[in-house]
Amino acid sequence: MTADPIGRPEPRGPAARRGLDSFGGLPPAALYLCPDGFVAGTAAREAVEAGLAWRIARGWAAATLVRVSARRRGGGVNTLIVSVQELSAWLAENDGPAATRLRLLADRLRAPRPAWAGLALERPHVMGIVNVTPDSFSDGGEHAGTAAAIAHGLALRAAGAAILDVGGESTRPGAADVPAEAEIERVVPVIRGLVAEGALVSVDTRRAPVMAAALKAGAVILNDIEALQQPGTLALAADAGAPVALMHMQGEPRTMQSDPHYDVAALDVFDWLEARVEATIAAGLPRDRILVDPGIGFGKSLAHNLELLSALGLAHTLGTGILLGVSRKSFIGKIDGTTDPKRRLGGSLAAALDGWARGAQIVRVHDVAETAQALAVANAIAEAAC
Repeated sequence: MTADPIGRPEPRGPAARRGLDSFGGLPPAALYLCPDGFVAGTAAREAVEAGLAWRIARGWAAATLVRVSARRRGGGVNTLIVSVQELSAWLAENDGPAATRLRLLADRLRAPRPAWAGLALERPHVMGIVNVTPDSFSDGGEHAGTAAAIAHGLALRAAGAAILDVGGESTRPGAADVPAEAEIERVVPVIRGLVAEGALVSVDTRRAPVMAAALKAGAVILNDIEALQQPGTLALAADAGAPVALMHMQGEPRTMQSDPHYDVAALDVFDWLEARVEATIAAGLPRDRILVDPGIGFGKSLAHNLELLSALGLAHTLGTGILLGVSRKSFIGKIDGTTDPKRRLGGSLAAALDGWARGAQIVRVHDVAETAQALAVANAIAEAAC
């Protein structure tokens, strides 16, 4: 078996079967399931009907392969790649704790996702970013005024955004905290204006007072980079029954990029998100109200970000939808040297389309028209039968 990165599996064949047997005696919590070998559209339907693939969350994407990973004592991971037929056969023949855990993950992977905030998750949606901040990493100050922010949000909706995500605090690396009162003053008038025009609005905040004010103003969704960890946020979300997006972040915005470190980034982030999902459910919010976000760029190096993107399918085994935010982020510039965030459209589209191919239901972007067009073309190609 291979050591370390989740992306370097052992070849398929008889060794794969023996590898699954060797995983059978491991603690269930040490086991992970990540779909791979993705197909979409017509190919996905045909592969599923032939028993060659598992449909992901009853959506447009299907997986023909799965990566079964096990943490090693002392750190690192062993990863095995098998076909869905091989894993299905093994699960049918085994009934110990490890098989039970893998069966649960497989069931969550394939389970249909109910509508979230009124949006059917069998197809992808675009969330448009409306920053009401003077210091956003990408468009700081451009739409800081209420009228400008409302006009920008409505333009994004006309361009294809199903959700408008309004934020009043910059969470770029090194950003200073903004008082809750100032955040409320920024976002509430914008939310009211957008809701008055019939927009579906989310608020991008980590503070309970801002969440409460935003919901009162007509926002429907709570998008929290701290996954409802600040005082009062979890109870508020549960009491309101609000759809939520829970994001992973290592550290806090001011210092998160100083020294990000993980054992295995994809698995560490999965474990953290799984714990937050379970805490949210325990507080009274059902699983179908929850989306998870791996938090690309929030306390991650370039290598961490790329590992998380390549293992995005892990999040499907949480049984929730996935929100993916990659738009204009610095990891793109670290790949090709582009320093101006507005010149990262190509990389943003590439990462968003890769997320679509892996079944991410919602992508959060600045460039809505271009992203919506890219998704429409990718879907049309996938639906074309050969």
